[in-house]
Amino acid sequence: MSDALFASLTAPRSVALVGASDDVTRIGGRPLRYMRESGFEGRIFPVNPSRAQVQGLAAFASIRDLPEVPDTAILAVPASATLQAVEDCAARGISSAVIFSAGFAETGAEGLALQARILATAREAGLRLLGPNCLGVFNPATGYYGTFSVILDTEQIAPGPVGIVSQSGAYGAHLAHLARARGLGISQWVTTGNEADIDLSEALEWMVRQPQTQVVMAYAEGVRDRDSFVRALECARDHGKPVVFMKTGRSSVGAAAAVSHTAALAGSDAVFDAVLRQYGAHRAATTAEQIDVAYVCAPGRYPATDRIGIFTMSGGFGIQLADDAEAVGLDVAPMPQDAQDELLSMLPYASPRNPVDATAQAVSDLGMLTRCVQTMMKRGGYDLFAGILGTGPASRTFAAPLRAALLDGFDTSDTAIRALTMSAPQDVVRSYEAAGFLVFEDGSALAHALGALARIRDALARRDPAPAPMPPLPLPDGPLSEAGARAILSQVGIPFAAGYLATDPEGAAVAAAAMGFPVVAKICSPDILHKTEIGGVAVNLTDAQAVREATAAILARACEAAPEARIEGVLVSPMIYGGVETIIGVARDPVMGPVVMFGLGGIHVEVLRDVTFRAAPFSVDEAQRMIREIRGFAILQGVRGAAPADTDALAQLLSDLSRFAIAHRERVVSIDLNPVRVMPEGQGVIALDALIELEKERAP
Repeated sequence: MSDALFASLTAPRSVALVGASDDVTRIGGRPLRYMRESGFEGRIFPVNPSRAQVQGLAAFASIRDLPEVPDTAILAVPASATLQAVEDCAARGISSAVIFSAGFAETGAEGLALQARILATAREAGLRLLGPNCLGVFNPATGYYGTFSVILDTEQIAPGPVGIVSQSGAYGAHLAHLARARGLGISQWVTTGNEADIDLSEALEWMVRQPQTQVVMAYAEGVRDRDSFVRALECARDHGKPVVFMKTGRSSVGAAAAVSHTAALAGSDAVFDAVLRQYGAHRAATTAEQIDVAYVCAPGRYPATDRIGIFTMSGGFGIQLADDAEAVGLDVAPMPQDAQDELLSMLPYASPRNPVDATAQAVSDLGMLTRCVQTMMKRGGYDLFAGILGTGPASRTFAAPLRAALLDGFDTSDTAIRALTMSAPQDVVRSYEAAGFLVFEDGSALAHALGALARIRDALARRDPAPAPMPPLPLPDGPLSEAGARAILSQVGIPFAAGYLATDPEGAAVAAAAMGFPVVAKICSPDILHKTEIGGVAVNLTDAQAVREATAAILARACEAAPEARIEGVLVSPMIYGGVETIIGVARDPVMGPVVMFGLGGIHVEVLRDVTFRAAPFSVDEAQRMIREIRGFAILQGVRGAAPADTDALAQLLSDLSRFAIAHRERVVSIDLNPVRVMPEGQGVIALDALIELEKERAP
């Protein structure tokens, strides 16, 4: 969508309100009331064939009767009248329109068909649609309110740095309400509903490119187009704009509800979660967290390091905040020893390490508080400051001197992010915010928000080179055996243990003797994918006779279990010992396309589900981050005297496999490399088994 078209939707100079109502409480009345109250300077054309005036403005019988072509239209009419309204907009050459009404794709086949007709009509005329089944759009800076949300009944929304993009109108409205209560202004607000045309990805990309937007809160139940979603996230990262995401549908019940709500396909929640991490977006677990993280990102400032200094006048609260800060990855580094000694000389009963606990001595002598904070900021090397003030800022006798003493502790050139916990009236909180502090009531929420701020800083700074495209290989039109899968993947650099395909017991014995004992023998057939289930694998064969007997038994069992299967023979490979056993795979997510999975093998994947994902393709640097995400990463670092594993070679394999997966996304359904042994540092990786599932090639 061009900037001009999206600007017509979010910052129009003129608007037609189809279904305009004189009743300011009705869906067709609220947008007009809100725009008049906000002082919207654009031209408003109410369309209502039954009235000469609506809320004091001249009304028009139809869009055809308007004196000019408006930039956009708000369609506040029932579903049954929406097609005609879209046809009228298209005939008049209007650029964009918002459809409020529900009753379309989310209701079933009949509604889906009506939505499809509306979309076809709009596309033929070049008319872009937002909705249907949405709450619309608003832009506080221009006073444009193309919405019927009731959150505007009592108070307008102030302009500010936070953009909101939401598939759900109700959730988007709730975010705007909470942001307003937190003192956060809104740059623009867009709800996409059923997304017949404009979807969340397109709205998100527009939002992050707006100069007034510093951070975006987004809500989605699912996304339709992987490439446009990734492009929006990349655009956000390139513009240095954090995206704080709420994605529902974690459970099977939630995913089913998402489909019925906006007809969105949720896809795999674990994959969606990984893609957000991959492209630098923060996924919030709760709405409160989403608001908190947007709040700390809104100023557009980030700490240079993770070092946090904690000041308190209550030891218990300080320890609790230190625990929370360390848990989210912040560095609660101690004060330098000479600075600690200096603080102790001033406050003999203080705890000067970090948290710096000034105790009640600082309450009696606020000058001590000032000197403590000055020492922390000048000598501690902290880029984050967290102060615990409790109810002090709300005290009638203590609030003013406390605030003055705290502010005196900071130098005007200090660049640290300053945060406080306090319980105080809103006007007091706003006064501290105006002085440059982030204010929280709960210390744990403060720590989690600052931890997120540090991670977002790192994510926005990432500039990995794009992985080189891989030329596609010719793939057979049919299932592959392990030998076939090995042959294909070897061409793209995936290292395998040596293998020899023998067609009879004697050939297998000769091959085993040549490569050295012990060996493993496996049935090789494109029609037998799960070899162990038919007794098609024999391990630790230590001499030629054992290989002959095992090969004969494997071939006999295969013929008995799968008499129609095509048997290529028995694959003989050396037994590989040492290293760390891992599992690597590729799956085709219904939304995100090819995704690569990585985890430790054995109990880690079977019981603990210690795996992570990335959307293909990705760089070696991203693969390294992927490896470090699993809970068992310490095993790869070396435990109990074991040498560190070759994670560089592992990262290269993961990246290469991702490039192969995206190059063959139309044919490759899944890939399993299980197990893959990661050998000690400098010795590489070895895949011991391979399975590729292909989709039949489509006829031209």
